[in-house]
Amino acid sequence: MDNRVIPAILGVMALIFVGLGVLIYLQFRPEQEIRYESDGDTEFAASAIDSGARIEIEVLRSQIEALTEAVQNLEKEIGRVEFSSRGPTNTAPVEGNEPVFQSDGTNDIIDSYAQVVLIAGRRDLNKGLKIASPSYLESVFGKPRDVLTSECQGMTNTRLASKLKTEQVGPVRVRMLTPAIESLGRVFDKIKATDPDLYARINTAGALCVRHIRGAPGRTSTHAFGLSLDLNIDGKLDRLGDGKTQLGLTILADFFRNEGWYWGAGFSREDSMHFEVSRGLVERWIEEGKL
Repeated sequence: MDNRVIPAILGVMALIFVGLGVLIYLQFRPEQEIRYESDGDTEFAASAIDSGARIEIEVLRSQIEALTEAVQNLEKEIGRVEFSSRGPTNTAPVEGNEPVFQSDGTNDIIDSYAQVVLIAGRRDLNKGLKIASPSYLESVFGKPRDVLTSECQGMTNTRLASKLKTEQVGPVRVRMLTPAIESLGRVFDKIKATDPDLYARINTAGALCVRHIRGAPGRTSTHAFGLSLDLNIDGKLDRLGDGKTQLGLTILADFFRNEGWYWGAGFSREDSMHFEVSRGLVERWIEEGKL
């Protein structure tokens, strides 16, 4: 029997049991009102009833059915492997002191970084952090530009413009305020040291963009202050507001949260590519004279 098949079966069965447990929890938990924090870059800031719980249950049910089918297919594969010839096993000793490992193909863990998954527990993603909304930033720094359009333009706010810098930070090149670039560098250093494979696949969809929210003239975009950026894996853009994201972004989010950055997956309208400096960091940098 192929020794790789048995762990795969056990893993799938474990996922089924976990899925069943979550399904039972969602089925019997009391209904409650969900309130997401307001995003200055979105029009959807009102409270929402937990009507998504029923949807989550149906999604879990379909996932369990898919996993069950996968187990059945693996059982068929076991039967096929038992009767197929895999050739003689080479038991000759390996010369030298170091063992030799042969690759069986693609790395499933690495290949899964760009996989799209549901975002769990969106209410708690930014727990302990406060958003630096455009209205707050304008009250502190003023508008980044006197007249905003739907297109990216230059920053005319002298206080902010004097702190802007364009720099290669880790795997991406960005134009942001200097303290934000320094903080971003610390985040990427930790990611590179912990997960270099993921680090190598990080891409950006942009940082500074001085404009108003497209479709909402008069409301400043959070990208207009040089304190936020959009990231993705392998250059594949996330679909805004679908409650899903790339698996790699969920891993990145932990590093950003520890540094004090706010993840857009927790906005009322999910924007999981978006990472921005929290209000706490902004206030600290002001106290330190960095802004």
